[in-house]
Amino acid sequence: MRQAGRSLPEYRKIREGIGMLESCRRPDLVTEITLQPVRRHDVDAAILFSDIVVPIAAAGVDLDIVAGTGPVVAEPIRSAADLERLRPITADDVDFVAEAVRLLVAELGATPLIGFAGAPFTLASYLIEGGPSRTYLKTKAMMYGAPDLWEALLGRLAEITLTFLRTQVAAGVSAVQLFDSWAGALSEADYRRYVMPHSATVLRGLAEAGVPRIHFGVGTAVLLEAMGEAGADVVGVDWRTPLDVATKRIGPERAVQGNLDPAILFAGWDVVEREARRVLEQGRSAPGHVFNLGHGVMPETDPEILTRLVALVHEVSAR
Repeated sequence: MRQAGRSLPEYRKIREGIGMLESCRRPDLVTEITLQPVRRHDVDAAILFSDIVVPIAAAGVDLDIVAGTGPVVAEPIRSAADLERLRPITADDVDFVAEAVRLLVAELGATPLIGFAGAPFTLASYLIEGGPSRTYLKTKAMMYGAPDLWEALLGRLAEITLTFLRTQVAAGVSAVQLFDSWAGALSEADYRRYVMPHSATVLRGLAEAGVPRIHFGVGTAVLLEAMGEAGADVVGVDWRTPLDVATKRIGPERAVQGNLDPAILFAGWDVVEREARRVLEQGRSAPGHVFNLGHGVMPETDPEILTRLVALVHEVSAR
């Protein structure tokens, strides 16, 4: 997952005194941080170091990524007038990301680079709530009570996200991942009505880009089929749903990504090995399986466990 580097001491050292948004805007830092897990763990692909709010900051939203909290928006979007502050973006607005991708592609050689962006619903939840939320009350109030404003907001976010991902593809990423981290707060019916069309705008807008499209969310067991239908080639599955069960819901035409519980990495190597082998076995039911965690790496994770895990997956997969 995209936070793979944050458990590394070399990551913490290079980020000392530098805010998250500033780190994401410096191609030299993005390049080094992205490469750290590849060097340390010998993973099969690099994941672009960035944050889902980078493109909406580029679109003119006054926000900060507060340590220990997450994105905090100075003036939340609650009205049509507020929406006017969220302008469309061009590739020039995120040229620092394109430069980082070009630097990374040159460094990585044959190792693929995965780009990513936040999905419209998850971005909207931050913009409406003003920061992280457990209930999404203001978000759902707009979704249900002000559908015209909701559609306008998510339509604008879909445009911004698509531009952000197309910029990464043009610069050389080998695949893209769309994170709808908080879509699990929705029922399937609401997801299909209010959210899926906008995610589809992003994913299907990349259909001719020639790169695989991964779609991931947390707590999305009831949404897996719909998330695949939105235009994904690969559906990411969190740790709550076994991959063989997920594959039945997603269908036989899409690969899966996942889904070891990040907490298992703290349980000792015997448990890690047992559970990793289970995930690999269940993944065989899908037409393709990208082994991964079921969400981000915890900062307290022992890097040596991650290195051993990658080696184990390589060993078992080679058979």
